[in-house]
Amino acid sequence: MPDVPKYDGTSDPHEHITIYTTAVKGNDLAPHEIEYVLLKKFGETLTGGALTWYSLLLEHSIDTFEILADSFIEAHTGAKKVQARKIDIFKIAQGEFELLREVVTRFQKERMLLPTIPDEWAAEAFTKRLNLRSSDAFQKLKESLLEFQMTTWADVHNRCESKISIEDDQIGFPLSAKRREKNKKKSKDDFDADRQSSRG
Repeated sequence: MPDVPKYDGTSDPHEHITIYTTAVKGNDLAPHEIEYVLLKKFGETLTGGALTWYSLLLEHSIDTFEILADSFIEAHTGAKKVQARKIDIFKIAQGEFELLREVVTRFQKERMLLPTIPDEWAAEAFTKRLNLRSSDAFQKLKESLLEFQMTTWADVHNRCESKISIEDDQIGFPLSAKRREKNKKKSKDDFDADRQSSRG
């Protein structure tokens, strides 16, 4: 049996079929022997979920390697797409100088452009792709997200909100009208208190 990498169901099934058939045909077999070996030895190249799929095939249900290959590709193309979606969501990373507000907004926009992503993938991807070098606040946020094992995007987003408010105050991010009015009133109260203190 040629040395063919084991297929576990998470990569391109077409590629595995190509590698397998090329390896078998390179063994000086007669044409009728090639078909027999392709059909009988295919299971030895599988592992994990792919091997489970193979073991569940009904006995004598497949007569040719062509039928087996078509069935194999059909069964594992979906797994390949799922794996690709997971890779895509984990590509979204915080830039070196990107603020928390900015990375949260961009993450949500890019996530919406992808096919449906499980909530736990979004939570895990955002947490792991935060840039720890940006500030101590980010490092503490990431440690907090990992410690409490946030499993939904809503949980992650809610925890980020308080950090965003702190960050906005530190950098003077434009405030909403409601917050400006609140701060204006607070400044007036502080001024009146200072004036009374001066009189005293």
